[in-house]
Amino acid sequence: MLQTHDLLLQAGSRTLVRKLDWRVAPGECWSIIGRNGAGKSTLLRTLAGLHRADAGTVSVRGRELSSWEPAELARERAFLAQSRHDAFAYSVLETVLSARHPYHASRYWEGSDDHHAAMQALEAMEVADLAARDVRTLSGGERQRVAIAAMLAQETPLLLLDEPANALDLAHQVSTMALLSRLCAEQGKTVVMIGHDLNLAHRISSHALLLMGDGRWQAGSVDAAMQPALLSDYLGHPIEMLEHGGRRIFIPIEKSR
Repeated sequence: MLQTHDLLLQAGSRTLVRKLDWRVAPGECWSIIGRNGAGKSTLLRTLAGLHRADAGTVSVRGRELSSWEPAELARERAFLAQSRHDAFAYSVLETVLSARHPYHASRYWEGSDDHHAAMQALEAMEVADLAARDVRTLSGGERQRVAIAAMLAQETPLLLLDEPANALDLAHQVSTMALLSRLCAEQGKTVVMIGHDLNLAHRISSHALLLMGDGRWQAGSVDAAMQPALLSDYLGHPIEMLEHGGRRIFIPIEKSR
């Protein structure tokens, strides 16, 4: 579904990612993990075709991003940005319907299929009751769930999400992450996301990509990549792992003063 070859990402004089040869198969759920400034958002924007790599290639379904027409690519991958700005008084439903644009072709107005997809997505994110609300009046968590609903309504096989749990309360963090995991397991969708909650990442992801921020990276299954020693190294803080009820729990260790 997604592949990088010899990918190089830089920020000024810094090398963020070097020689990234990485394959993401259909149905896999990946978490990108690293400290602030390690290049996680830069990588995700590069995968979405919104940032030009300094070297190397990104391919979707075996085709380099440069060979895709924008509308065609928008039917293959959806991208959730870390933040957004709502300048106009669109309703929640209109905001989600805008994600259906890649399917409009020559028609201007949305059809019943678009409305059905939008309402299904709003219901999945438990915000259908807000459909008529002005998006500018929503709380941060409500707006985040509407943004994820728009991604779902876009109906793409590849979802790229920058901190999807951002601004969500605990219950909605868990339910949203569980939904993304089910989309991979039950519908064969592919998810690549950035997050900071190690416990949620290990619980719902099949794989993890660790970024050091100096060019180094580590990729593999969550059990292989999310080892305490590796996480401690890549996050710059000691991490302890406990086993409880068949699950791994990651705990940051307080450094002695």
